[in-house]
Amino acid sequence: MSFSPALFFYRLAVAVLGPLAGLWLGARARSGKEDAGRLGERFGRYTQARPPGTLIWLHAASVGESGVALSVLEAMAARDTSLSFLISTGTRTSAELIARRAPPRTTHIYAPLDRGDSVRRFLDHWRPDLGVFVESELWPNLILAAEKRGIKLALINARMSVKTLRRWEAWSAAGKRLAKAFAFISAADARTARALKKLRGDDVSARGNLKLATPAPSIDIAMRAALLKEIGARPVWLAASTHPGEDEIVLNAHERLRAQTPNALLIIAPRHPERGGDIAGLAGNAPRRSENARIGEAAIYVADTLGELGLFYNLAPVALVAGSLAPHLKGHNPIEPAKLGAAILTGPYVESFQDLFDTLFAAGGATKVQAPHEIAAAVSILWRDAESRAAQAEAARRIAEQGADAFAHTLASLTALLPPQTQSPRAANATA
Repeated sequence: MSFSPALFFYRLAVAVLGPLAGLWLGARARSGKEDAGRLGERFGRYTQARPPGTLIWLHAASVGESGVALSVLEAMAARDTSLSFLISTGTRTSAELIARRAPPRTTHIYAPLDRGDSVRRFLDHWRPDLGVFVESELWPNLILAAEKRGIKLALINARMSVKTLRRWEAWSAAGKRLAKAFAFISAADARTARALKKLRGDDVSARGNLKLATPAPSIDIAMRAALLKEIGARPVWLAASTHPGEDEIVLNAHERLRAQTPNALLIIAPRHPERGGDIAGLAGNAPRRSENARIGEAAIYVADTLGELGLFYNLAPVALVAGSLAPHLKGHNPIEPAKLGAAILTGPYVESFQDLFDTLFAAGGATKVQAPHEIAAAVSILWRDAESRAAQAEAARRIAEQGADAFAHTLASLTALLPPQTQSPRAANATA
């Protein structure tokens, strides 16, 4: 392997700044961004014991990646009951998602800091038989240390922005070194596949985005019925996964809608539920779901809870997938609303899911908007024209049904990387 100046300076910087990590994590814990009771996990110190037998470790940065990791984990667990799983994440919201959904034989930890001592303790304690990184969060020290110990590694659903890919191309020696550490790589889109193929020098699977294969979120039918009873005949739309700066745009659009339709209802579901109070303040002390407030006659309802976005996608006939209305944002996954029947609106900034949105636009499965008057006009049209709304939702649903082949191929490839004793005839037949 050729010398990589980028990796050399990265490791030097980690060694110099590593001692400050405790102060940094402490500050994050005080602001609620870290779990203060589990900070030891960031340093590779654990209270949980390693389960016996074959252990598959999956690393997912946040909620979106965790959903993919859990889908893969659940499928592998169903195919072979002898397997155990370790899933590492970087955020509290992802930890909460995993706590609700993870099947038996699954342990969650916070990802270790990417410094030598933390990585060493992590690998010494857990001794995984297979490491699976989801999408784009690649920690050089962790990856290279695992490779050195002979741990098979896979990168699945790799999905990198244009900016990130350009950085890897500029740091080609580092990119090649890290890409070569993976025994299997699958890409979520053709752009990422081409760049990784160039780095690795061999083919990269690009059968599709695994998020297309993930099941639609479960919906509490009784809760849906109760909310529909509260809303009644009022026209409703959803602004999902909003970020700071987008709420004001959405609220402006809703004012325009109410000028034409006075009883219109907007549901805002912030990307980070802890922002619920701020949004309620912007919206004139709007009722908040986290406080069990009723909708009543309110013009705006703040859905600031975790794990209920699917309910609101299914409830609202029109949904704006936010994280897309400002240049610094990169868009969010449109597959959930596509699978749950909402007509999709999006802003223009969807770089992280460009391939998916391009496919949706071409099929007539989504509408691009940006300014408040454009959002209001699009919502109004979709409210009035039920036939067009149904056609758009159906086009998106057909796109969302794709991805089964990519998922099956990923499962087979990961199973092939397991130690021979775990590739039992039963497991092999179930994967085939």
